[in-house]
Amino acid sequence: MIKKTKIALGIATTILTMAGALVSPQVVAQTQAEKTAALEAQVNEMAIMMQSMQAELNRVKAVATNADTAKVQELDQWMASMKNTPVHRASKDNLASVRGGWSRFKNTRGSNEGLFGVGDDLLTDETDKDAFYYGAAFDFNINNDFFGIADNTSFMIEFGLDYSEVGEKHDNGFDNLLTAATGPDGVTGGVPTDLQQTVTVNMLRINVSPKIKFMHGSKFRPWIIPVGVDFNIISPPSDAITVLNTGMNFGAGVEYELFRGIVAGLDGRYHWTPDDVDGVDTDGFTLGGSVGFKF
Repeated sequence: MIKKTKIALGIATTILTMAGALVSPQVVAQTQAEKTAALEAQVNEMAIMMQSMQAELNRVKAVATNADTAKVQELDQWMASMKNTPVHRASKDNLASVRGGWSRFKNTRGSNEGLFGVGDDLLTDETDKDAFYYGAAFDFNINNDFFGIADNTSFMIEFGLDYSEVGEKHDNGFDNLLTAATGPDGVTGGVPTDLQQTVTVNMLRINVSPKIKFMHGSKFRPWIIPVGVDFNIISPPSDAITVLNTGMNFGAGVEYELFRGIVAGLDGRYHWTPDDVDGVDTDGFTLGGSVGFKF
């Protein structure tokens, strides 16, 4: 019995061994196939990812190319518009001008009214009140909106220099003194008074004035000077040897641009000093014209 059992176990063992030998290659083959399939799946997944990345790269390149093309086109359009746009030139608001005209003094150069010449300015009282003047001016533009208060209204500072000539006095101060000492014939006392030179009565006026010009951008422009400062240098000096006095000026005028920066103008001014200085009176009017050049 035991022997039969051993024989049966041997046969079973042999059968199992043979079955294992037959099954094992199939299992190994199946495992290898699964690995191969998994590897192929990974390769396919990587291929899909590479395709997706390539597609994204192509998209980015296309966007960049389109953006560059748009920028180039925009730049081309801007350059074309700049070529077709007229050149804008800055407004020329400064003005250099020459001027001249007629002036009328309120009194003769000496302001005292003496009796028979006593108390008068011996050098200048006998001259006329009328004179001619000529000079130059520079208008320096500050702004064109009057400090933001009024549009198209320019604020400027005028620097002016004018020479006025009242006339010549043939009977000068030395003649008067010598005549008083020698007599009217110029011979009494032995001093001939007719050898004295004549005296040219004149004045140099320097002004610094704020000027308000209206209608900026127009060819026709009126203007006013509310109040400015005058420095009057007189020649010959007064009997008190005064050669300078100061005062104020008030003015108004108009300008018209004739052609591309060439400006013609008319103006009238009143010059006033608070009081005569050592007998010197320079109050009066001026009326004249000017030709200027904008820059």
